[in-house]
Amino acid sequence: MSTGAEPSPVLELRGVSKQFLGVRALSNVGLRLFPGEVHALMGQNGAGKSTLIKVLTGVHPPDAGEFTLAGAAIRPTTPQQAQQLGISTVYQEVNLCTNLSVAENIFAGRYPRKGARGGWRIDWPRMNAQARELLTRLNLDIDVTRGLATYSVAVQQMVSIARALSVEAKVLILDEPTSSLDEDEVKRLFAVLRQLRGEGLAILFVTHFLEQVYAISDRITVLRNGEFVCEKPAAELNAPALITAMIGRELASQSEVVPSARPHDGQPLLRAQGLGQQGQLQPVDLDLYPGEVLGLGGLLGSGRTELARLLFGLAANDQGTLQVDGQPVQLRSPADAVRHGIGLCPEDRKTDGIVAELSVRENIALALQARHGLAKTLSREQQAEMAERFVKALGIKTASIDTPIGLLSGGNQQKAMLARWLATEPRLLILDEPTRGIDVAAKQEIMDEILRLAQQGMSVLFISSEMSEVVRVSHRIAVLRDRRKVAELPAGSSEQAVYHVIAAQA
Repeated sequence: MSTGAEPSPVLELRGVSKQFLGVRALSNVGLRLFPGEVHALMGQNGAGKSTLIKVLTGVHPPDAGEFTLAGAAIRPTTPQQAQQLGISTVYQEVNLCTNLSVAENIFAGRYPRKGARGGWRIDWPRMNAQARELLTRLNLDIDVTRGLATYSVAVQQMVSIARALSVEAKVLILDEPTSSLDEDEVKRLFAVLRQLRGEGLAILFVTHFLEQVYAISDRITVLRNGEFVCEKPAAELNAPALITAMIGRELASQSEVVPSARPHDGQPLLRAQGLGQQGQLQPVDLDLYPGEVLGLGGLLGSGRTELARLLFGLAANDQGTLQVDGQPVQLRSPADAVRHGIGLCPEDRKTDGIVAELSVRENIALALQARHGLAKTLSREQQAEMAERFVKALGIKTASIDTPIGLLSGGNQQKAMLARWLATEPRLLILDEPTRGIDVAAKQEIMDEILRLAQQGMSVLFISSEMSEVVRVSHRIAVLRDRRKVAELPAGSSEQAVYHVIAAQA
């Protein structure tokens, strides 16, 4: 790291190492955060970013390393201690109580009390006033007495930041804060971060969106395989150099497999006619053919996930019909969908996908076992053979197939979810945000795998917030806006073409 004429770091980590079950997660890692800077922490899934944050905030004890805050040695052993020291973290999944009010969430566990010495009664007027003051600092004017659940994810994210600032934070850690935000919400968040940076706060920003790194960051630290690679000003590390530092090699410019339009000379595998659900999705006509990737293009809230839920039986349509192989079907549950050869990798892998306490082997076997039922239990040997095959085929990085899947990186969890459904040999695989929150190399591997599956005859419905991914892998693109289908575009259409269709419908 450079030692030129620059201010002293407000927070510095040196020689941090950590192992889990004999697997090295961090090895001699360093990090410096300076006041009045946004510092991006970059690396592939499994590079050690999350582990470093958890060690820093007292979730995991380090095996070795030194920590200094404002020049003084520290060693937080709990998140509460880290917060008391002035290190606050806002995670990707908003970690608040949606049943409480905005003000209650900001001051949960630290409610202002009435009385000179702090009595037992909560001082509601003072708490609400302080909450409004904190949110005003973030340029947010909302009713702090309303339940948090009544506000959007973007507002909830701001409330999380307000809570972090309420303890007089010196360091603010943002772990994938933009993964559920649309473009305008990201701009508002960045405006707030620039304001906080101007106030002298040190901000650690973790993201997988390269364009966001260069839009907001002053400095970048790169980790690879649990080791420190480099720390450079953002202006001195361009995107190709950053990617090379992250993966240790130059990234191929594009997939070797390129989609092209496919003739539809037979009947569709699945046909939806006027399929809809009151208040969730306007009636949609959609055909899915074997050997084809159909992309869903649209902004957040356009109805993509709602359509996926209807096609997998997670929600019941009250309008329209579905056909599989030309025969009418009614999908009353996911079990019905699985029996018809339909699989779904859900948007939220942590809540709706993985079972964190179970092993990689058990997670991969879940869907196939569910289809077989309790009368035909898969033996441990059958599970192991299947898991080993997919771990090898998809390049899942794990110490063992019996490692709890919760210990894997996000990209490897996503590959395991893909393996779970491939084990059932589905005819139609619905992928809802399969690359969200994973690194650029893992994204390329997963998208290449999607195209290979289509070449082998599988039908794929592909949903992604990143339009570049949609246009890259799709043989056709169904464009949604305001919870209705507004157009279909052919293979080879540009991102601009998709956005033009969306804008033209305004």
